[in-house]
Amino acid sequence: MLELTSLSKSYDRFEFGPLDLTVGDEVLSVLGPSGSGKTTLLSLIAGIVRPDGGTVSLHGTVLDGKPIQERHTGLVFQDGALFPHLTARENVAYAAASPERVDELASLLEISPVLNRRPSTLSGGEQQRVALARTLAADPDALLLDEPLSSLDAPIRRRLRGELHELFQSLDIPIVYVTHDQRTATAVGDRIAIFRDGTIEQVGSPTTVINRPATRFVAQFTGNENVFDGRVAGDNSDEGTSVELGALRLRTTATTTAARGAEVTFCIHPSRIAVSPVADTESGHSAESTAQNPEMANIVGGTADSWLNEGTHYRVAIALDDAPLTLTTTVGLAVLDRLDSDSRVSMTIPADAIHLLD
Repeated sequence: MLELTSLSKSYDRFEFGPLDLTVGDEVLSVLGPSGSGKTTLLSLIAGIVRPDGGTVSLHGTVLDGKPIQERHTGLVFQDGALFPHLTARENVAYAAASPERVDELASLLEISPVLNRRPSTLSGGEQQRVALARTLAADPDALLLDEPLSSLDAPIRRRLRGELHELFQSLDIPIVYVTHDQRTATAVGDRIAIFRDGTIEQVGSPTTVINRPATRFVAQFTGNENVFDGRVAGDNSDEGTSVELGALRLRTTATTTAARGAEVTFCIHPSRIAVSPVADTESGHSAESTAQNPEMANIVGGTADSWLNEGTHYRVAIALDDAPLTLTTTVGLAVLDRLDSDSRVSMTIPADAIHLLD
């Protein structure tokens, strides 16, 4: 177990922490904007940077004051940092306890065919695999990764996400994976920690952080443009409440201690909104609803305003009928083909998709 207690570091214009964090035998994805303290976190754990306060403990042993080579933490950098004058095999063997360990890791990471080549002749994906094998060859008690996939092409990055997820699950050690890419964070991480200005804004499972953000910053940083300020429209109960946005009234399963008429901030993740052209609903076809309880779903009307091709789906902005606001949702090509500019649409929003922010 990796434990950080009141860990802090001050720079001229940046304050990191104090921070408390525990990482078990799991993958913790650390996600945040540039300059939020992600790399500082890894540097403090690895011993590259000395903290101003607090402690770092690994499996009950306090690492404070120990040199890098005695901390038993493995660090993989963004560029791999391979020795250019050594072959891939020699790079991995540099830290390996035995030649057998080199071949074992080479087979696991599928780099056996390139072991006799130098780093300059390897692709970006192959270099990252060799760098990871070199780090794992030392059998670290904790693994730290600093955006190792960020410089790779998208197809290679997608493939390595899945492979790394399987590999990490087999290691049974604390793993801290720093990235600025939400897809990578959710693909490899058992939990996600959202960093902002040197502190943790929220930590939890990928599903919780994305669908139940704790703050407006977390909601917007994880791709949720639908953050609104409304009012409590109905008395709170164990079954949820209602919120008002202009003339629009939405039922939610969320509960709140706020009184009727009080201001409240809520969000709706774009992926939770099902869209169908009005022409489809009038002819008997309906949108694919994600509601767990269809009777609790909200049906909202609007007009398609604009859309953006994001590769696997389209992000569509829809002007609401009952409020002077735009709601963003995601649709596939099958739905987009039935939409034109200014198309009338019907949206199905599950009650449990409307999340109230603190």
